[in-house]
Amino acid sequence: MEQGGAGNRLNGCLRFASLAGRAIALERCTQMKIEAITLREIRMPLVHFFETSFGRITDRRILLVTVHCDGVDGWGECTAGEHPFYSEESTSTAWYVLREYLAPAFVGKNLESGREAASRMPAVRMHRMAKAALENAIWDAEAQVKQLPLWKLLGGTRSQLPTGVSIGIQNSHEQLLEKVAVEVAAGYQRIKVKVKPGWDLDVLEKIRARWPQILLSCDANSSYTLEYLDHLKKFDQFRLLMIEQPLWSDEIYFHAMLQRELATSICLDESIHHARHALAAIEMKACRILNIKLGRVGGFAEAIRVHDVALASEMPVWCGGMLESGIGRSHNIALSTLAGFSLPGDISASARYWHEDVIEPAVTVSPQGTIAVNNAAGRGYEIKGDLIERLTVRKEMIWA
Repeated sequence: MEQGGAGNRLNGCLRFASLAGRAIALERCTQMKIEAITLREIRMPLVHFFETSFGRITDRRILLVTVHCDGVDGWGECTAGEHPFYSEESTSTAWYVLREYLAPAFVGKNLESGREAASRMPAVRMHRMAKAALENAIWDAEAQVKQLPLWKLLGGTRSQLPTGVSIGIQNSHEQLLEKVAVEVAAGYQRIKVKVKPGWDLDVLEKIRARWPQILLSCDANSSYTLEYLDHLKKFDQFRLLMIEQPLWSDEIYFHAMLQRELATSICLDESIHHARHALAAIEMKACRILNIKLGRVGGFAEAIRVHDVALASEMPVWCGGMLESGIGRSHNIALSTLAGFSLPGDISASARYWHEDVIEPAVTVSPQGTIAVNNAAGRGYEIKGDLIERLTVRKEMIWA
């Protein structure tokens, strides 16, 4: 009976994965010709430094992709960091892969939909963030051609999104508490703080003592090992929503071992690259929550598959952030409208990160900690072309 139950779950999850974008498949668009693709790198200083176990960031090198197609421009953003710390990708490697392999494979070609893009990618292994930047730009172009909001093209159903914030490691506990106070007062529905050995139990204890009722979680970014088991068990006292990615970035099995020992729910992030990883984590009981990041899984098509696998197993998901500009942020908003995104995501206001965002209107959050989803065609936000040009440090257009 146990084996049959697992088989049924497997068949059900795989069925959901194969039906990803099921609503999208019903509405095929006329073919879109990709006339050219523009790559550009912009530099944006952060309002405040952001620190994780990987290090401290004060400004972002962001790679933007523009797909010129049938009189519209679809925009995508590569979420790779400046250094290959979160994943094997960086801004520089993504530029190389897009320029040399991905973009040339698409210019001059016709596509029926953004959903088709993933299957048209050349035989480049991994480099999912580079692939996602291009694929998501094609989805945006399709939405504009169809005069549909991107979120509706994806099959989204939510018009109001609950939001949370991610707060990095600070110079002192006092500085962290000040930042938490600001975000709680702003109405955010979930507070997440970065942790690592030496910056964890004392921090969580002070936050919980001051705010006993807030929805609190933490993110370890793979900074612990199983040698910290007894230490990690002490996290249970803080009644956390989750501890995100405590162990190795490429590990699922040992997270299953750890989850059996913890009352606190584990959320997997770096370990989940596609729907098969999500299915494995669910079947192994390696976590109780999944974080879906568009760049990490390679774009909208695979993100929808991961979402559908989780939805079939009734596992909640949320959308993680990667210090995106408004372009990537608008994509995260569209993704978060899917039915399974029941937990507050890291899609907070533009002003938390940027003195001036590259979109208008800027992303804003209500006093209740929600974002209203825009019904305009495509991403729902206009591009500030002049600002993007001023921020651009390199640019290259690729033609057929």
